[in-house]
Amino acid sequence: MHPVFFHFEPLNITIHTYGVMAAAGFFLAIMTASFFAEKEGIKKDFILDLSTYIIISAIIGARVFYLFVDPSYFFAHPIEIFKIWKGGLVFYGGFIFAAFTALIFIKLKGLPLGKISDIAAPSLAIGHAVGRIGCFFAGCCYGRPTDLPIGIIFKDEHSLAPLNACLHPTQLYSVISNFLIFIIMVIFFRLKKRDGDVFLLYLFLYGISRTIIEYFRGDNRGELFFGILSLSQFIGITASSAALLIFIFQRLKKIK
Repeated sequence: MHPVFFHFEPLNITIHTYGVMAAAGFFLAIMTASFFAEKEGIKKDFILDLSTYIIISAIIGARVFYLFVDPSYFFAHPIEIFKIWKGGLVFYGGFIFAAFTALIFIKLKGLPLGKISDIAAPSLAIGHAVGRIGCFFAGCCYGRPTDLPIGIIFKDEHSLAPLNACLHPTQLYSVISNFLIFIIMVIFFRLKKRDGDVFLLYLFLYGISRTIIEYFRGDNRGELFFGILSLSQFIGITASSAALLIFIFQRLKKIK
């Protein structure tokens, strides 16, 4: 599509669209978190401090998980590990690293985990939606070949997707699903009766949507269980199942 956002030839400076959209996604996620933090009585300064640690850990985690998708390639081309502006970030890796970082930070500050988790839910959804637009422009996270009229063809030589082939627009599937999840999060935020429920719903919905979209992906996904599931599908099923079980357990505990 349009991998290069800007190139300044005299100084050989290239700004990739993927990086621009990733930055925009992080910014919008922070603004969204600040908005909901105010509603929950959490100081914005805390959100800004937490966001700094989350962004750093998320980038590291997302890249580390991506290395496991095709370890032989990165072993042969180690310098490519650091070229994150070209694409190649696994959301679940960033999520897991960021979650552990946030958990430690929240515990040290003595703030309620449930409230902070609920604040994170819509922020993650909208930030991820915008970030996936960057994937579309870069050509990463591309789909399988398709004859459907919604298929897209990448022609830019800098694209990470196979050129001149009609592919499922899996990046746009992710944009739409994350944006819909964001809308649901905003609505449910007003209706929640227990802290942490919004985040559990986010895990459940995202886990399901990611598992479904993975079936249409055409890039190397990293296979588990003899190729039945990709790594992201396994994590998605685990996350959505865990969220549902925790929600049911909490309700049964409340009834007793």
